[in-house]
Amino acid sequence: MGGAHPLGYSAPMTVAALVLAAGRGQRLAADLPKAFVPLGGTPLLVHSILAMAQVPEVRWIVPVLAESDHGFYSALAGQLSEVSGLLKPVSGGLERQDSMRAGLAALPEEVKWVAVHDAARPLVLPSDVSRAIAVARENGAALLVSPVRDTVKRVVGGKVVETPARAELYAAQTPQIFRRDWLVEAVEKAAEAKLLGTDDAQLVEEMGKEVWIVEGSPDNIKITLPEDLIFAEAILRRRGTRLGDHH
Repeated sequence: MGGAHPLGYSAPMTVAALVLAAGRGQRLAADLPKAFVPLGGTPLLVHSILAMAQVPEVRWIVPVLAESDHGFYSALAGQLSEVSGLLKPVSGGLERQDSMRAGLAALPEEVKWVAVHDAARPLVLPSDVSRAIAVARENGAALLVSPVRDTVKRVVGGKVVETPARAELYAAQTPQIFRRDWLVEAVEKAAEAKLLGTDDAQLVEEMGKEVWIVEGSPDNIKITLPEDLIFAEAILRRRGTRLGDHH
């Protein structure tokens, strides 16, 4: 995908992945911080970093951790020793946007594109990430999504007030890919407006920028509840990954 394109960035893309892992995950009811809970014997964070490392366009990876979790991360060094472009972890903050700001500040200056991924989505397919990066490259921002299968009701005060057209509804996944300058500006403007977005794309949307979608795999689930781990282990088995085998 060489040559010029409408946004004025030339190939090759200089993409960095921020892997956000500062969440506490109380709903998972685990003894470990969420990102360090094992899936098939391997911590969620390791799965997510290894997936991003397999994306050809991603040159750097920055884990963003809670301040108290760096010791847990140090213990994983052996599982991540061969990941090229893995930079030192940085400490995130109380809110997702605080973690984003810390991660963005840690990126090398030459990074022009940022893929923001949740450590709690350990089963993302590298090929899906590459497709989303390609769409972001043409448009400035893109995210992986999955179509909503259920009919969704908008409810106020216990009563249905609207049934949105299901064909127009998609559930947001990660990674979400943005021009770095757009994302930096979006995070700063959200801070000024005291806006807390539920995902990163919302902040960019608030700036009036268009965010494009790329349909991702339904396997790219977010680990939130204990039963999500059971489902994720079933996906690993279906993929032929023997549980507990890191090699």
